[in-house]
Amino acid sequence: MSLFDVQAPPSSPPTDSDITRRRLLQSIVEMVRGIFGAAAASVFLLEQETGDLVFEAVAGEGEALLPGTRFPSGTGVVGWTAQCGQPLVVDDVSDSPLFSREAAESTGYVPRSIMAAPLFHDGDCIGVLEVLDRDSRQRSDLHDLDALGMLATEIAAVLELLVRVRPTRDDEPQNALLDMPLLRRVAERLPAATEQVRATVAKLLVMADELLANGHSDAEANVIRA
Repeated sequence: MSLFDVQAPPSSPPTDSDITRRRLLQSIVEMVRGIFGAAAASVFLLEQETGDLVFEAVAGEGEALLPGTRFPSGTGVVGWTAQCGQPLVVDDVSDSPLFSREAAESTGYVPRSIMAAPLFHDGDCIGVLEVLDRDSRQRSDLHDLDALGMLATEIAAVLELLVRVRPTRDDEPQNALLDMPLLRRVAERLPAATEQVRATVAKLLVMADELLANGHSDAEANVIRA
């Protein structure tokens, strides 16, 4: 069995917080894919115990198959981005020693180009945002990398909200919606972004607010029923 064999997602039933996270991350990668006109966009998260890179959400190529698939730490461009904590654009993967063709072939799609940006939380890389084969319109690599980095920063902020809203041991949801310092940091970064990225980030914040509010209501209902 190859290290890069596609693995099925865990069979255990997802919790409410898992469902909320998956819905939000799926919406995120769909929007990111649309911004860049890409063949695929995905979010990997680092599994703390093993260091593996795990597909958490995929839009486009592989979206029905890849969530839950994991690669060993350091695999390919995504692994380099996670280890070095730096964004990267590879316009031609055939010229890059970082590209892992074996890993790409195991997913069923071999891209021509890759963009990747790290997701940070408290100074540590917790995952990677990846874009495969952005469209062929005339583009600036630096501009695209800046836009991807901005989106990665905001995705990490939204993930932080998701972590904070998870139920405590007493099954009482934490109130992430009142975390004004975090939301203020997100808002302060928006003026530096392009109009398209600003609109996307604003939409992410609205979705996060709605999903977290729903999760908060569901958790309260569970406590009442208990």
